[in-house]
Amino acid sequence: MTGQTFTTEEMLARLIAFDTTSRDGNIPLIEWVEAYLDGWDVPHFRVDYEAGKKTNLFATIGPDIAGGIVLSGHTDVVPVDGQPWTSNPFELTAKAERLFGRGTCDMKGFLAVCLALAPEFLKARLKSPVHLALSCDEEVGCKGVRPLVAHMRDHLPKPRAVIVGEPTSMKVVNAHKSALTFSTEVTGHEAHSSLTHHGVNAIMVAGDLLSEINRMRAELIAEGDPTQRFDPPYSTVHVGLIEGGTAKNIIPRKCFFQWETRLLPTADPDRVPLRIEAYARTLEPAMKAVAPDTGISTQTVNRVPGLAPEPDSPAEQLALHLANANSTHAVSYCTEAGLFQQIGIPAVICGPGSIEQAHKPDEYIDVSELRKCEVFMGKLVGQLV
Repeated sequence: MTGQTFTTEEMLARLIAFDTTSRDGNIPLIEWVEAYLDGWDVPHFRVDYEAGKKTNLFATIGPDIAGGIVLSGHTDVVPVDGQPWTSNPFELTAKAERLFGRGTCDMKGFLAVCLALAPEFLKARLKSPVHLALSCDEEVGCKGVRPLVAHMRDHLPKPRAVIVGEPTSMKVVNAHKSALTFSTEVTGHEAHSSLTHHGVNAIMVAGDLLSEINRMRAELIAEGDPTQRFDPPYSTVHVGLIEGGTAKNIIPRKCFFQWETRLLPTADPDRVPLRIEAYARTLEPAMKAVAPDTGISTQTVNRVPGLAPEPDSPAEQLALHLANANSTHAVSYCTEAGLFQQIGIPAVICGPGSIEQAHKPDEYIDVSELRKCEVFMGKLVGQLV
């Protein structure tokens, strides 16, 4: 069967037209891609993350055997709310060899290349398969792809490599930091603000915890990154949200704050939360001496594993060859690559566009980046026939 053909730019225009902001889901885009693949008799299936709203699509071009290459990318995008766009963010706009629109860079440009070249993959009669993995909810903590990763682990022939097409300017990235998110709740005891000895001030206890987090931050900076590959060259800890109290003359009963760590891929992910938990236990006796129902609770909200370097892995060797490169790079943002690595599939990151353009108003990708990605994929075909 012969289906529709699209240039990369035409395919990108179709993908950009779908508002796939994470909060809203990606089903219309997935349905359109399914119809496109059906036109070429490419087998595919869904693995839902949130049935009827958010799903992952997995397609295979070539024989259904082990040893294939997975081209992985997320379909969701970040919101445009409040951003001063000068063009419609959900309509591809070309200006001076740049293509503007939400997701052009992060990361529908990569998906557009992969999908537009599907007929070429078919024509080549591959001996090893190319798998297309289109995921959801990456922008909110790499959550949506997890059911797909589990399905691949449990039910599919094992691929030999995953290439995640996040924007790297087509440089090969073999390492990124982990991202762990936590929510801490301090429960104090209310009293009149003139009688501080009768109450437990949840905000001030939270302040003690924040001071300990800041001490950990300083320690991580001092330890640094022995490889000097990351920017910044150390693990980080950050508090991003805090709320508490009801009025200035009431000793506050509640204080909440959310915080995260971005750790070097070889760092112990439990070190910081265990340290904060231990410190919290030292604060509680004085709190409970005033009111037994006080306390401190920290929950892990999300964990995205880091991507650890695997020199000479099949993924790294292949990507370096396809990119005509002889060195690898590291990034501080995180991707689903670490999740694939956790189930034993070597992974690297390599995709068109610069991360510096992601998430901004007037997000764009240079046309030259799409051309480089097309050359990369053309060489991949040559490796699989």
